[in-house]
Amino acid sequence: MIKINKKFDFVVIGGGISGLCMAISAARNGVKTALVQNRSMLGGNASSEMRVHVNGAERGGNFKNALESGIILEILMANKKVNPESSYHVWDTVMWEKAKFQENLELFLNTNIFDVVTENNKIVKAIGVQNTTEIEFTFEAKYFADTTGDGTIAYMSGADYTIGHEARSTYNESLAPEEANNYVMGSSCLFSMKDAGVKSPFKRPEWAYEYTKEMLGKRGIPELTHGYWWIELDGEISETEDIKTELMKYLYGVFDYIKNSDHFPKEQTENLVIDWISSIAGKRESRRVYGDYVLNQNDIDASKRFPDAVAYGGWTMDDHSVGGIKSINPQERGTIWHQINDIYTIPYKCLYSRNIENLFIGGRCMSASHMALSSARVMATGATMAQAVGVAVSIALRENVMARGVNEHIDELQQKLIKDDCYIPGIVCKDEDNLVKKYPVTITASSHIDGGEPTSINGDYARRVGDKNHCWISGEMNGDEWININFGSPITANEVVLRFDPDFSNTIIPTQSYRTRARQPVDMPHVLVKDYTLVCHKNGVPVKEIAVSDNFQRVNKHSVAGIDFDSLSVIVSATYGDKHARIFDIKVYN
Repeated sequence: MIKINKKFDFVVIGGGISGLCMAISAARNGVKTALVQNRSMLGGNASSEMRVHVNGAERGGNFKNALESGIILEILMANKKVNPESSYHVWDTVMWEKAKFQENLELFLNTNIFDVVTENNKIVKAIGVQNTTEIEFTFEAKYFADTTGDGTIAYMSGADYTIGHEARSTYNESLAPEEANNYVMGSSCLFSMKDAGVKSPFKRPEWAYEYTKEMLGKRGIPELTHGYWWIELDGEISETEDIKTELMKYLYGVFDYIKNSDHFPKEQTENLVIDWISSIAGKRESRRVYGDYVLNQNDIDASKRFPDAVAYGGWTMDDHSVGGIKSINPQERGTIWHQINDIYTIPYKCLYSRNIENLFIGGRCMSASHMALSSARVMATGATMAQAVGVAVSIALRENVMARGVNEHIDELQQKLIKDDCYIPGIVCKDEDNLVKKYPVTITASSHIDGGEPTSINGDYARRVGDKNHCWISGEMNGDEWININFGSPITANEVVLRFDPDFSNTIIPTQSYRTRARQPVDMPHVLVKDYTLVCHKNGVPVKEIAVSDNFQRVNKHSVAGIDFDSLSVIVSATYGDKHARIFDIKVYN
């Protein structure tokens, strides 16, 4: 077997949504990064293998203006543009492209880490084999991250962790059981169905279980296109393959119930066939690694704003039933949705190991109680935590400190995340490098509505928060609309950064659900600016023009190096359907 040693600043092990966003974040902030994934595609539960929704704080529009921004939004918007049919195989390619061609990032697919070497409470190397090439890689780095989902790297390194439900008294959580236990939320197998166009009889295989209305309880079958998250079983990590077998038996039983019982109209079911089944059992919970703080139910109930907040969540506490599909009673729904009042923040101290000094944590093995994880485990929330870790590693590397040492630089971490288009509730943008704030500028526009004045740009937040839009909103467009920043005298700069409105109250996730797809825009979000021109002027004469057609991103960066200018304008020619031009930020940097 060929053996190769690879040295990096940072090695991210696990290529789900969290690992992907973490690795990109670190690489973009100057960290030489490896992303190691044991599957042939990225995305984890969101990939074509499992096809789980990239859910987050906005909860399908239930929390307004709560959609996650940053790297995860960038990836989702790129996917929406090239993949309007929501093909999961195209989605796989979008994620692969983002990692494969990112500067400072090297991608290792099909590579399973089987050993970790730890010295003096630090991981010094991780060793794995790439199945497709039969190469054994030894990865050495100053920092490592566990984004495996199962906390496998943490476990092998000797990091402190827990499994299951804490006792109610541990964190004084009202929803926790009286006694601790090792039960975890289960793994699911999903499947999709299609109309074959002809009558398609189905006979349940001998190995499949019979499924009945009594077993269903109050679990929902809302549509006959794909399903169902409640085909779920819990168990130990070592039982994963057996769990997958059991889930397949139940899955075919559920399809038999749909096809052959009298509980569905025959005209809806007689042509139905299965056309896809997940190739893995998608997990919700296993190990949770202890950090310097453990997020718990009380923090979520209080919509807590931590001083070291770096991310946020808003998904309901979605605590799946012990026993999964085996839990049978007339009222069984498969989960209990414990509603929350508002979005909550997630502190940096939940994102690194308390005893392995150079180990960062991402995704569902974060430092959280079982009840808190039932909310924070969803993938868009994990993406925001992951992007924070990527920036934290860049600070740790520069300051020559371990993960805990970044706590001395929390303000810098928070402000860099905001500059990288992350939203942290309660933390306002300072952005002292923005030249628009350093000069006595005059900001004017062709028109505006009340509450959308041109001076609203570059505000405390680059999204609507509370009753403030933080955004220029033009009057109804009957042609071009423009906004202008006059600096009063010539300046030099390198870059202009524009932030548009992606509709923070509506998601654009890939989905198999026709109901979810119906709630999404067919094209890009209607409020997004589609066509615009950036014009730099000097003494009233244009010195640089940058025209953009068919824009599909919220954040656009344009070089203005090599020129002097005393004013700049953004001229909006079209949106994706909205009658108003909307811009949150026009920032200028050296």
